[in-house]
Amino acid sequence: MEVPFSYQKLLADQLSIPSQLLVDYKSLSLNETDVIVIMQIIHIQQTGTLLPTFDQIAQRMTINANEVANVLKKLRNQSLLNIEHVKDEDGQEQEWYSLSPLFSNLYEQGEPSSREEEGKLFQLFEQEFARTLSPIEIDTVSHWLDDDQFKPALIKAALREAVLMGKLNFRYIDRILNEWKKKGIKSAQDAKQESPQQNRQAPKEKRDTSVYYNWLEE
Repeated sequence: MEVPFSYQKLLADQLSIPSQLLVDYKSLSLNETDVIVIMQIIHIQQTGTLLPTFDQIAQRMTINANEVANVLKKLRNQSLLNIEHVKDEDGQEQEWYSLSPLFSNLYEQGEPSSREEEGKLFQLFEQEFARTLSPIEIDTVSHWLDDDQFKPALIKAALREAVLMGKLNFRYIDRILNEWKKKGIKSAQDAKQESPQQNRQAPKEKRDTSVYYNWLEE
């Protein structure tokens, strides 16, 4: 006997996620894989497992546990996910993945936040390198932002310098930033004055360099 389709069962078996996540995830420098990992975490937590393992998440996806770990590391580095402690009904303390920072960023009102600026920075690097950044490269940019406290505009200026010098690699950009740090350069405008390209005529090429002007205007 064929079991009739049940709309009630369908409605009861729904995953509730903020629609804003699907609309604005790109503004936080997230990709589709990142979003699916987030959705898997939410769904697994609804079943009672508050801190799912990499393997538990990977079993539901087409990526492996190492790739899941890289996504979670990216989310933590971008301050979109925390591991926090919570007490259950029996008073026992458990760890869980908290996505509160992610949702706070999605629903912030007013002027663009520094986190939004940082999200655009990751997008700009991927645009210039014409590929997705590796986990190590994401960590490098996060280190510049969080540990070295370089402003996004200054990192953009260093990226611009590397592009103009034809040395588009992370080591060269890191060297530029550290040289500027030694010289006390903290703004993109100061970096512009320091640039060896400042008194040179830009080479004639088809590349649209108008974006560089916008970086220095921020």
